[in-house]
Amino acid sequence: MEILGYIGALIVGLTLSLLGAGGSILTVPILYYLFHIDAELSSAYSLFIVGLTALIGAIPNMMKKTISYRTVVVFSIPSLIAVYLTRAYVMPAIPHIIFSTGNFTLTKEIAILVFFALIMIAAAIGMIQQRKIPDPVYDGKAHFNYPVIIAEGLVIGALTGLVGAGGGFLIIPALVVFAKIPMKMAIGTSLLIIAIKSLVGFTGDIQSGQPINWEFILVFSGVTMVGILIGSFLAKFVNGQKLKGAFGWFVLIMGVFIILQELFLEF
Repeated sequence: MEILGYIGALIVGLTLSLLGAGGSILTVPILYYLFHIDAELSSAYSLFIVGLTALIGAIPNMMKKTISYRTVVVFSIPSLIAVYLTRAYVMPAIPHIIFSTGNFTLTKEIAILVFFALIMIAAAIGMIQQRKIPDPVYDGKAHFNYPVIIAEGLVIGALTGLVGAGGGFLIIPALVVFAKIPMKMAIGTSLLIIAIKSLVGFTGDIQSGQPINWEFILVFSGVTMVGILIGSFLAKFVNGQKLKGAFGWFVLIMGVFIILQELFLEF
């Protein structure tokens, strides 16, 4: 199972490199089902792995100057506040048993996994539909709808804190629509935003006393980086848009499987 887990880590890197987003949503299921790490700790590890991977992915965009640093600051401040507070205080405060009725008991672990599966399904639908958002008129600087950007940052930060996913499928369209930057710049900018808020959220887990296996998450992250390098090479030969739809169906099936597994098959 561990061998399959590290193959999964490689796939996370491949999909991140080939699609630009979405691969990190597989990290928690891989950690939970293949490495048998409990759901809360899996989401903590995912924050570190996603944050580090996104940071590495952002470096080429920095060199190409396809990052709006002003947008990073405006979006990241509410987002990192929300993700840090969620990881440091909200997650530890959730009781182990949320409620129980008849033969069914909703535990914290089941709630995390089911909520994560719903996020997977939402992301999958977006990938399958492949809606194209037209680029706004861009005059060289971002123009913010501040109330919406702040609200979006808080919501995405809280979601990231609850499930440990980067949220690129939500951030990228938000930057195009509400910060008025072109898609290419939104992708690069989102990577830096994801890196900042994920790594800051992970510090909340350290503060709350999560038992971090540093050797494991560094090895897992290293395998993911190898996947990114392989994906960068394969991107010259693979149609990313066609792959995105197929990957979306895979994520959708995984999301449905998790819901069935956690809510029905175990009872």
